[in-house]
Amino acid sequence: MRLLFLGAGGTGGYFGGRAAQAGADVTFLVREPRAARIREQGLRIQSPLGDATLHPQLATQQTLQGSYDVVVLSCKAYDLPSAIEAIRPAIGPDTAVLPIMNGVLQYDVLDREFEPHRVLGGLCQINATLGPEGEVVHLGKHASIVFGERAGPARSARCEALEQALAGGEYSCRLSGEIYQDIWEKYVFLTTLAAATCMMRGSVGQIASTDDGLDILRTLLQESQAVAAASGHAVRPEADASARKILTDPTQPMTASMFRDLRQGLPVEADHIVGDMLRRARTLGVDATYLRTAYAHLQVYQAQRAAG
Repeated sequence: MRLLFLGAGGTGGYFGGRAAQAGADVTFLVREPRAARIREQGLRIQSPLGDATLHPQLATQQTLQGSYDVVVLSCKAYDLPSAIEAIRPAIGPDTAVLPIMNGVLQYDVLDREFEPHRVLGGLCQINATLGPEGEVVHLGKHASIVFGERAGPARSARCEALEQALAGGEYSCRLSGEIYQDIWEKYVFLTTLAAATCMMRGSVGQIASTDDGLDILRTLLQESQAVAAASGHAVRPEADASARKILTDPTQPMTASMFRDLRQGLPVEADHIVGDMLRRARTLGVDATYLRTAYAHLQVYQAQRAAG
């Protein structure tokens, strides 16, 4: 199975690199400067699970040829339009597209561009970034990828082939029979985490330790869960318990990657995560006062950033 990973950043570089290390047929579609650096230095991964220097197959927009069996997207939501144009030459009659992005809005976009039957459901859990020399830095030991068919039998031939292709890497890999439910549960948690840590400018533990922090965290979670339920994806008890355990822990150092991007003055996925959840709440008639406040906060940040 031929796999094309768009980009070799923290997320795509880690999962694609580890899959290639385990023997998968992986090609990275990257910009020419990134390709030149990888050719010169290799794709370097620094991780508590073991460091590696790989020399993977590379393609650029100028050299991309032929179609692939699966194209994996791990880009930020604001880069999705350019990502779609970049991968278009690699899409053949039987190509599947696997987004492992945050949120759910990307499925509306990808379904319009490539037809729903081509687009698999996927998510990942990892804390990874690029270091100053272009190395992939994996922070912590957790790395997982979950995927599956959004409609029809979960164990389709292409998903079983992909499961086999991704096997053996330094990450957990699971073929899910309820992938869209899994995606929604991650979306609910991530929206809560991003809204809270960006609005309050601190970690979960710092927020939970304030006089009203626990109430704010719980209310944000309840609002997002209400949207999920109204959308037909009520959060399962085990996912609810897991989220509450993290979000009510006064010692929890977790922050959202959106908050870390905000602190660095970078673009954020505010519209795609918190904004999209709020739009769905309004459409479905769900009260979302705290989400409104968090999104307004993020919109002010975006306006300030745009103004320079």
